[in-house]
Amino acid sequence: MQLPPRPPSIDQGVIALVWAVVLGTYIYFGLLAVGASAATAIVLALVSFAGIWLLVRLRGEETPLRRRPDRRS
Repeated sequence: MQLPPRPPSIDQGVIALVWAVVLGTYIYFGLLAVGASAATAIVLALVSFAGIWLLVRLRGEETPLRRRPDRRS
């Protein structure tokens, strides 16, 4: 039986950028929807974008579990 090919590896920086763009856009339009001025919304969205990107870039990657060596006697 042939296994399907594995999906390509995507760099963590690209994943962080996608998360930051999507959530920053969500924050921007959310602020506009609740009545914030456009200037306030763009500033808060850009600050959120930078914070989200940094957080996901530094903390978002899963580290694989280390395999313990077999203890056979």
